[in-house]
Amino acid sequence: MYSADLTPPWKKPKPVPEVPAEPGLVVEEPGTGFCGAVIRCEAGTVTLEDRFGKHRVFPLEPRGFLLEGRVVTLVRPSSPAPVRPTRTASGSVAVPRARARVARAGRIYVEGRHDAELVEKVWGDDLRIEGVVVEYLEGVDDLPSIVESFAPGPDARLGVLVDHLVPGTKEWHIAESVTSEHALVVGHPFIDIWQAVKPSSLGIEAWPAVPKGQDWKTGVCRALGWPSENTGAVWQAILKRVGSYKDLEPELLGRVEELIDFVTGSGGA
Repeated sequence: MYSADLTPPWKKPKPVPEVPAEPGLVVEEPGTGFCGAVIRCEAGTVTLEDRFGKHRVFPLEPRGFLLEGRVVTLVRPSSPAPVRPTRTASGSVAVPRARARVARAGRIYVEGRHDAELVEKVWGDDLRIEGVVVEYLEGVDDLPSIVESFAPGPDARLGVLVDHLVPGTKEWHIAESVTSEHALVVGHPFIDIWQAVKPSSLGIEAWPAVPKGQDWKTGVCRALGWPSENTGAVWQAILKRVGSYKDLEPELLGRVEELIDFVTGSGGA
């Protein structure tokens, strides 16, 4: 007795694992490149939601998805009750099973150590899933040399977040000089990143006004009765009060999301 299948063994497709389409599982549909978390699995279809809240419905076909870069067949889970995934600190869909992607060639530079710490706390999960590395920029004066050595291009975009970018200033002219199709420099309106944290999240009515010529952090600490001799420790106390994007001003949220979209190429999607 012989099998009716005469396909040589080396030409037969290798079996792939079957994976239950549990809510929160992050997969990619290779035909479209759409990557998202499972939010619903019904008879014959699965609904994915990407980090921007966009939904797509795909058929449950054999070898139809990529999980951590490997081909899999999604199957309907045994437990029928779909559970909507939770959210990350930035408000994106949480993807607890997803591993960090290999780092992209693109980068985001953030001016100021405190700025970088805040971005990591709120957007860290998203950045790791997207494979975006954030680097520390000591000052805007370093931008031209960084951009020149980085040589941004279509597959290696560069995004930069700077403090208090005011039109007409030296910093603004430097930013304009390095901005291109593949390099984007944006600035938030705050004198210091501390101001991007909502006063209500810190139990204060407002950030105090500091006279010109006086160090802003020191002036704020003195006005609020905080220890002015160690502003680094004060910042760590502020950072602990930031639990999610809800504790930040929208002017900062928009700028960071704009940079992530730019570097990942999602802005025009």
